Amino acid sequence: MSVSRTKSARALTLLAAGAVLATTVGAASASTVPGGGATARSAQEAPEQPVTSRLKGEGRLDYAVPQDDVRVSVDARATFRSKDWSLPVKSSGTFRIYHRSPSPDGGPDLVNWGDFKVDCLTTGGPTATVTGRLVRTGGTMDGWDDYLKRHVRMGVSFYAGDKESGAPARVGISGATEKGEPLLSRCMASAADSELVKGGYRIEDKAPAASR
Repeated sequence: MSVSRTKSARALTLLAAGAVLATTVGAASASTVPGGGATARSAQEAPEQPVTSRLKGEGRLDYAVPQDDVRVSVDARATFRSKDWSLPVKSSGTFRIYHRSPSPDGGPDLVNWGDFKVDCLTTGGPTATVTGRLVRTGGTMDGWDDYLKRHVRMGVSFYAGDKESGAPARVGISGATEKGEPLLSRCMASAADSELVKGGYRIEDKAPAASR
């Protein structure tokens, strides 16, 4: 073998050894230095901690016709993969929309109500949105019979209010869609625009499931 070839072989051997050493040092640094690649990967791979939310209460809305009594009662729960998720993996509970109007001819009051099975509850601070499918109706008007046959979805939004500022609690109701129209999407509702004149709601926003 010539001298030049021997020098080339030694050079390649040194380069290979240097590469192995650099790889070893880099791996050690990443596992020990804060902010290193291995630490970042470990944080990303940490298991998500499930959290739960709850919405409960009853309130009477400030309706456009003062003589009418419009109320929304709700008891709903939801589980999220973690606080970073805005949509739940599971929702349960019920809510009721109730409407009573004085009869124009002095007869018995006109009453209509519907119970909904919750299919989505979302929460964020003092606000919440709930949707559900109509499963039961009652009253004296039979106004929602067609909605019951189609198990329409309705949505309600809530703002719990702020005692310090005096901001009142509010509720918004998204009505049922008519025949031929698509169902309201899950987790969707209009803005909470109607103030409460009585009652209120408690919103528990994404607390660790183990603490419930």
